[in-house]
Order: sequence, then structure tokens, then C-alpha cells
Amino acid sequence: MAATLESMMNTFNSKIEAPVRTHLKSVYASLALSILSAAGGAYIHMFTNLLRGGGILFSLVGLGLAMGLHFTPDNGKNRNQRMAMLLGFAFLSGLGMGPMLDMAVRLNPAIVPNAFLLSSVIFACFSGAALFAPNGQYLALGGTLMSAMSMMFWLGLANLFFQSQLIFQVYLWGGLLLFCGFIVYDTQMIIEKRRRGDKDFIAHSLDLFIDFIQIFRKILIILMQKEDNRERRRRR
Repeated sequence: MAATLESMMNTFNSKIEAPVRTHLKSVYASLALSILSAAGGAYIHMFTNLLRGGGILFSLVGLGLAMGLHFTPDNGKNRNQRMAMLLGFAFLSGLGMGPMLDMAVRLNPAIVPNAFLLSSVIFACFSGAALFAPNGQYLALGGTLMSAMSMMFWLGLANLFFQSQLIFQVYLWGGLLLFCGFIVYDTQMIIEKRRRGDKDFIAHSLDLFIDFIQIFRKILIILMQKEDNRERRRRR
């Protein structure tokens, strides 16, 4: 096992140059802070009475923070401000997931940690695949992924009227596969951007955070459905 890990690290070090490795460390560190911030927002919703009842307002503020981060260029002096925007967006994302997490805990308290563990494993596997794949191999997925995202948007919008369980399942599982694709695409895009001189690790970590939170949300719903079906079978 140790020899395998050493071989992987040697391959990684020889494949990716030192400045890019340093950049990736900053990206994943920011991603870890974002996930902790989102967990803090979820905790506040679930275990306190603070900040309840402002779902739409908080969603708009979170969107504003994400847009502000996107449109505020990194000049090396405003990183604290931009990091605050990132963590604020992550916090509000976790806060917004509070009602869904409440439902999951009522069904089975184990659902939330299981969903987080599965999401982390999926993210690590696909991100690792992108890191060790040939340079730029997955960048060609960009057009396909954006087309698929557009299709998923219209599918979800149509299901607001049709209320079809089949369409919902296609939307759910298709969305899971879609964001798995975005993980490998965004990871390789981050590497390519850094090679071209883009050092904005905060914006890059935002892309990966959105991928992670979408994977987590969909895994959570899948596990909730599974638990709900199990409970229905028990009652029969």
C-alpha cells in the first residue's frame, strides 16, 4: 500500500509542475474551508432558532456573493474580501439546505453523514481521475456538459407542470452524473488556467464547491428516497 501511494505521488509530482501543485493546495484548502462554512450554516439551521424563515432572502444574498466574487478580479490585495465572499456563499448554501437536512434526520439520522461520506468519496475519485489523466483530456467535455446542463434545466422546469416521478428520477440521476463530469472538467480547467497564469485560487475553489454541494444534495435525496421506500415496505 505504501509503495502504491509513493508511486502515485511520484507520478503526480512528475506530471504536474511545482507552481500548479502549490496552486492546487490553495484551491483544496479553500474548498475545505468552504465545506466547513457550509456545515456551520447547516448546523445553525438545524440546532438553533437563528436565521430561520429567510430562505428566499438568503438565497438572493448567496447568489449576490457568488456573482460579486465572480466579477471582483483578484488583484492580490483583496483576497481577504474575496475569501469572505466565498465563505459567506458557502455558509448561506449550508443554511439553505437546512430544511432538507431536517427531513433527512427525521427519516434516519445516519443519512446525512452517509451522504457526506459518499459525496466525499465520489468527489475524491473523480478529482483524482482528472489529476492523473493526460493533460487536457477532459477539457473537451465542456460543451457537452453545458448542453446537458441546459437540458436538465428545461427538464426540471417541465416537471414543475407534469409532476412525473420518472422525469424526476431522470433529473436526479442525470444531475448526479452531470456534476461528476463537472468535477473532472473543472479540475483540469483549474490546472490549465494556472498554467496560463491565472492564480485566482478562490474563484477556482468556488467552482469545485458548487460541484461538491450539488453532488451532496443529490446523494442526500437518493438516500432519503431509499429510506422512505424501506419504511413503506415495513408498514405493509
